[in-house]
Amino acid sequence: MHNLSIQLYTVRGSLEADPASALERLASIGFRQVEPFGLVDFADRLAEPLERLGLSAPTAHVKLAGADLDAVFSAARSLGVDTVIDPMIDPARWTTREGVEAVAAELREASARAAEQGLRVGYHNHAFELESRIAGTSALEVFAEAVGDAVDLEVDTYWAEVGGESAPELLRRLGERVVAIHVKDGPKTKVNTDQVAVGAGSMPIQEILAAAPRALPVVELDDFSGEIFDAVTASHSHLTSS
Repeated sequence: MHNLSIQLYTVRGSLEADPASALERLASIGFRQVEPFGLVDFADRLAEPLERLGLSAPTAHVKLAGADLDAVFSAARSLGVDTVIDPMIDPARWTTREGVEAVAAELREASARAAEQGLRVGYHNHAFELESRIAGTSALEVFAEAVGDAVDLEVDTYWAEVGGESAPELLRRLGERVVAIHVKDGPKTKVNTDQVAVGAGSMPIQEILAAAPRALPVVELDDFSGEIFDAVTASHSHLTSS
């Protein structure tokens, strides 16, 4: 697998201390794409090492709902980002159809403004958007229906399973609206330090990848009890050799 990225939140400690060194280490492992987080705050510190190392950032996490979108879009253009993804919107807004549709309307508006800049807008789930059910359907799927093609989806497959959904089945239902997936592994608990290198846990990794063949796979660990770069290296090795 050559089309592989990594969410930089995974190595946030190293990134915050020395962005260039963190990116150099990821490049040495074999990554050629990364997914920045806190885009507006980090863009200036990432631009030079990304260019020097030949790394691209097709997707990035940044707050969109209620944010200064001009600053978001400027930061995205500075790093060559194609799709800006809101990483989480208040769980309280996902408990009713009216709340979900209001979120959808807000991101559709952001999407219209992003399109003027040649950018796309997306949303990334946690567990609560799957745990919340509206007339028997997950709030995430209600949202997907409400935004249509205007907003892309980045499905965090681990949190989807924690939220009670089969990630492969969810991906198949959402189809082409999914442009990226977070690939992570572990025992499917809400304890972040339980997460492990991809291939070392109980997630159906190959089924997930097969269910969304056109989506960009993005490695992520929210946390890890050992040396994080060991888990990152093992994840890259598992995914590129499978």
